[in-house]
Amino acid sequence: MGDLHEIYIKYEKDVFKFLMCLCHDADLAEELTQETFYQAVNSIDRYNGECKMSVWLCQIAKHSYYKYIEKHKRRNELSQDTRTSVSPETEFIHSENKIALYRTVHLLEEPYKEVLLLRILGGLSFKEIGDIHFKTENWARVTFYRAKTKLRERGITKDE
Repeated sequence: MGDLHEIYIKYEKDVFKFLMCLCHDADLAEELTQETFYQAVNSIDRYNGECKMSVWLCQIAKHSYYKYIEKHKRRNELSQDTRTSVSPETEFIHSENKIALYRTVHLLEEPYKEVLLLRILGGLSFKEIGDIHFKTENWARVTFYRAKTKLRERGITKDE
């Protein structure tokens, strides 16, 4: 394993470009790149060399991006809650449905889970999802459709 500084120098641009594909915001991509390398330093002992270093770093970047999306989604929900009053019963049903949806999505196998999350949470186009996976736009559309079909089969019927 090389020096951590050398790893940063070698892979920083790749991680930044990957995050730009996800978020389309240079400032956010830079912030998440820093977070990615911070997380990588903290978990470098778990890197076992089974995949390329760049793949490992992009997985960390992807998870950092998902955490960011979730955090800001919760903030937006909290700010909306202060503007509108919702009955406790409605809020409970909504949160139960959301939890059931996330549990079901979590159980999906790859690449269905990632494509679904990139499309719904990340708001990425099918072309962007295809580019991330080094596949075609049509592959992303078909994979997304199949992921939704799998959710319906498991009792989740809400469309995009």
